[in-house]
Amino acid sequence: MSHRVRLGLLIAVVMAVLAAATVAMASSSGNSAASPIKIGILSDCQGAFGAQYDADLGGAIAAFVQYAGAKAKDATDPSKGMTGGAVAGHPLQIVGFGCSNDNAQRAINETKRLVEQLGADILIGPLSGDEAVAVAHYAQQHPKKTFINGTAGSQDPTLQIAPKNFFRYNGDGAQWNAGIGDLLYHKLHWRKAAIIMDDYSFGWTSAAGIIADFCAVGGQIVKRVFPPLNTTDYSSYVRQLPAPNKVDGYFWVVGGTGTVASLKAMQQAYPGSVSKTKISGNLFLEVTGNFQQVAPLISGAYTGGFGTPGTDYKAPAALAYVAQQEKIWKSLPQLGAMNTANAYNGFYFNYYKAAWALVKGLTAVKGSITPSQVPLQQALGKVVLNTPFGTVKLDKNRQAIEGEWSYQVFAQPGKTQVSTVQYIPNVDQSFGGTFKHTSPPPGRTQPPCTKRSLPWVGKEKPVVNGVIK
Repeated sequence: MSHRVRLGLLIAVVMAVLAAATVAMASSSGNSAASPIKIGILSDCQGAFGAQYDADLGGAIAAFVQYAGAKAKDATDPSKGMTGGAVAGHPLQIVGFGCSNDNAQRAINETKRLVEQLGADILIGPLSGDEAVAVAHYAQQHPKKTFINGTAGSQDPTLQIAPKNFFRYNGDGAQWNAGIGDLLYHKLHWRKAAIIMDDYSFGWTSAAGIIADFCAVGGQIVKRVFPPLNTTDYSSYVRQLPAPNKVDGYFWVVGGTGTVASLKAMQQAYPGSVSKTKISGNLFLEVTGNFQQVAPLISGAYTGGFGTPGTDYKAPAALAYVAQQEKIWKSLPQLGAMNTANAYNGFYFNYYKAAWALVKGLTAVKGSITPSQVPLQQALGKVVLNTPFGTVKLDKNRQAIEGEWSYQVFAQPGKTQVSTVQYIPNVDQSFGGTFKHTSPPPGRTQPPCTKRSLPWVGKEKPVVNGVIK
């Protein structure tokens, strides 16, 4: 046997031994360098918020494109998915998209399909409040899986339930409304107001922030009205509200497909009641999809926020972020061309933050999620996002502490616009001590209308011409 042949055989034997050792090491650790990380994304494609389905998927995929090297399969349709994308050599694999309809049982059915049938290791979602309550309970029962909220804003998932494997990098509905009650009290001199809210967990949480903020400075909520989500005829509900001469204004917390319908019902019941000085409310007065119809009805009205500024905000980091999103998407179904309005849309941005945080958490553990996801979950709890709209970090319950924004909505001939009027930094889920783990979750009577001290009252930062002063 020649020297060259013997050398070749020796090299072959060494390579075989090394390969066997690599397989053995992978087997003993339950992992391999190329093992995929399986991800499910849950949103609503039907129901009151079905129009935001592609915004949610688009936000998540955009973060995987920007931070993990993925590529959208179709720049006009996020539901087509993505190719590529990896963290520390581990491919990111979207095993499926969940299609819910703001119903808790439907969300759980879709969660089970993604996690139990399709094998998702990590779930991003859901969109809506009752869905998130159900998913948080499901997360309690599945501690070896990781759940990152999409954009749902009910309080319960991270305050009263708070499983250690459920993370939320967006504010809840109460946090989003920090500052709006104080603004209405001092700017428009509201003292007595009524509130109408969707009768489910997000409606209650969103209203809770408005009530807590308005009552803290001395305002009174004299009536609370509760139409069910997906109501189509609001006439009987708006008739339960006090007449315009009995209150200074109305807080409107009716979302999705109901926002415009409920305002028009109010207009018919009480002519002149739908105006810039009589109506305020939550994000649904300004969110993409509603805003174009709402703004002409209440042009000049103030509204609460969604964790993002209005389209007039021009910080360099924000402009760079919009430009990046325009490179990823040409347009989003139902929402049109990718532009500032869609990039600032809280539905899009919150799913974007969720996926971005996941990439950061996976990077911290070098993509290793087996045999236990505990290291990933510990890493996710420490993730800090320096977003184009401010820093986001988590509290001990894995809930975002973030800055919030208030707006004015305007309509001019051929043009509608959201203008940012104030910024409230570092709002936490306790809402200045108003809510606690031992508190009942927001509901029809929770919270009560109580005067108290809130840390941001009188300290909100004005935003003028798109710049924080």
